Amino acid sequence: MTTSDELPEPTSPTRERLPLPDGTIPVGIALLIAGVATYAFFKIGNVAVGGDKAFAPITSLWFATFALAPGFFLPLEQELGRALAHRRALGQGTAPVVKKVIQLGVGLTISVVAVIAITSPWIADSYFDGNWFMVMALVLAFASYAPAHLARGICSGNSRFRSYAVIMGSDGVIRIILCIALAVVGVTAVGAYGLAVALAPLFAVAYVYKRGQLANDDGPPASWSEVTPNLGWLLLGSVFAASLLNAGPIAASLLAADDQDVLVTQFGQGVLLARIPLFLFQAVQAALLPRLSQLAAQGELDEFRSGLKRLMGVVLVVGVVGTTGAFLIGPWALEVVFDADLTGRTLALLAFSSACYMVALATAQAVIALKGHALVSIGWGIGVIAFIIGTWQGSDDVFRRVEIGLLASSIAAMVTFGLTLRYKLMMGVVPDQDSIMDAITDMPFES
Repeated sequence: MTTSDELPEPTSPTRERLPLPDGTIPVGIALLIAGVATYAFFKIGNVAVGGDKAFAPITSLWFATFALAPGFFLPLEQELGRALAHRRALGQGTAPVVKKVIQLGVGLTISVVAVIAITSPWIADSYFDGNWFMVMALVLAFASYAPAHLARGICSGNSRFRSYAVIMGSDGVIRIILCIALAVVGVTAVGAYGLAVALAPLFAVAYVYKRGQLANDDGPPASWSEVTPNLGWLLLGSVFAASLLNAGPIAASLLAADDQDVLVTQFGQGVLLARIPLFLFQAVQAALLPRLSQLAAQGELDEFRSGLKRLMGVVLVVGVVGTTGAFLIGPWALEVVFDADLTGRTLALLAFSSACYMVALATAQAVIALKGHALVSIGWGIGVIAFIIGTWQGSDDVFRRVEIGLLASSIAAMVTFGLTLRYKLMMGVVPDQDSIMDAITDMPFES
């Protein structure tokens, strides 16, 4: 059934190879909205609960949520969208595929929640400073993002990109609305704001479901091989990538002393400020990557290389500007936005590691488009190892060693993916529609 929200089918051979380009504008807008909402939530929530020390558990919850949820559920979204797009191209009903992936999602949710439950005493004591309510909020948040990612997979696979953007962008909007409502009525309990983080994604899922945007026609039975050809590698790489993106504040929460809650919150705020170029770049990249994938799909690898060089040039400029700006005006901006105090050196290191991660992410997507799923997961794994070594050996100061770990991990992943991409291009690998779909939707950046 065709809905008013469903875009027309592509008509040219080139466009048939590109399942997502027509949706890149709403997706890019949604990413920007989500980014702005993130800063608003941290600002308003911090003031509402009474300052940095009280807000520390919410900061910890935030980064743990966005390390776990995209890490585990983004691959399901990718494979669901790919499988649905493939069936639609064959004129087959998609409901059996959705049922298979829902089973995977339920199993994955139960498994991770079980691990959280088993380790909950350690999580509560070491990570949330004894706040068991935050452990419950973490479980709820993880479970809430399962239907959100599955709904996004259904929307992308059926070319319902406006609904896809609604789910992505409204998450942050709903969260800030809930935060403002709690602040207006004078709620200061951190648990209530933790629930705002945990439950926000469900509102958009309910909305698009009510509008019929998650409906699928019945069709031939789906086999597990149809929905899991690259799931293992995508899952491993996604968990590593999302973990690295949020590793700094998580490590700071675990390693900081009991009297450093204020510094943990301010460090998390500094990480968010340093990510501004990454927010903007990923929104722009949502429009640029399909063009590169189109060139690769047509076998025009010379043009692909040229376009990729231009994209990397943009990344370089954004990274330099972001790092310089973080050093020169970052402390002032952090004080104005969050009333926090970090040095220009700290913010510059965070911004530089974010820029390297940005290069790594863009290169990894290109490698996935060239059927390098396994190599991408290995590359992110190397980044995780580099973070552990850098944080362990980097310095005696908690926050300095975390900064060194972040920089080491981003550089290690960036170099690995650069070498891998060069190898793939030298081998003349040509992508197919499935690998292009995986590459375009490989966005572990949620918060």
